[in-house]
Amino acid sequence: MQLTEINIYPIKSTRRIALTESEVQPRGLTWDSRWMLVDEQGNFITARQHPKLAVIDTCISSNALQVSVSGMEELHIDLQPANTHKQVVTVWKDTVDAVAVSDAADNWFTGYLGVTCHLVHMADDIVRTVNQDYGQPTDEVSFADGFPLLLISEASLVDLNHRLDRPVSMRHFRPNVVVTGCEAYAEDNWRNFRIGSVEFEGVKACSRCVFTTINPDTGVKDPGKEPLRTLSTYRRREGGGVFFGQNLIPRNQGLIRIGDAVELL
Repeated sequence: MQLTEINIYPIKSTRRIALTESEVQPRGLTWDSRWMLVDEQGNFITARQHPKLAVIDTCISSNALQVSVSGMEELHIDLQPANTHKQVVTVWKDTVDAVAVSDAADNWFTGYLGVTCHLVHMADDIVRTVNQDYGQPTDEVSFADGFPLLLISEASLVDLNHRLDRPVSMRHFRPNVVVTGCEAYAEDNWRNFRIGSVEFEGVKACSRCVFTTINPDTGVKDPGKEPLRTLSTYRRREGGGVFFGQNLIPRNQGLIRIGDAVELL
């Protein structure tokens, strides 16, 4: 088994940056989900409510995050904002500190979405802990939905696409790491494994939502609610929820690269 994709999503709900290698830190891949949009009450904003977010591109240079989308001037954000004042924001059921980025960033996203919003950053000294039903007291996560990384196998996508009238890409599911060389849905049962020199624990199957129906090229939801509709016919579990992919918690830090071996422990 081998690692075939490494993806980060610096601003929650925006497009991926595909990498050839990345450092794995306790809260996930470097720069993954370190920024997020919130409304005036501090509640997180995602492409579930505003699908246009899904077509925003980002690029990381040595000192800045560049944000671009058709019809807007490019926005430049310092990787380490000068502002250190913290505010409380909400991600699902979690409340966590965050740092406001800038008025310029707020104005850019407000103009693009047409609703008042604010861009916030998770500074290095901010800690958001993982749900203790699945992790250890010291486990942490960025602004991702719940866990540091998401893994999907290529075989699982191939199996799904055999069931669809119109195949979808892996980008619909926004994984951080993709692997090949295993059977479809084998990752459902992976608990302890290694990619390169980094050990991971598979802690919870990933419950999927309407985000999977958003076309990553156009930002438009599929009118037939695919691929979620098809997934629900064979990947629904007792108690509700449609699952595709495995959430991970890293158990040590290190560098992973495309082509690294994947080894079950």
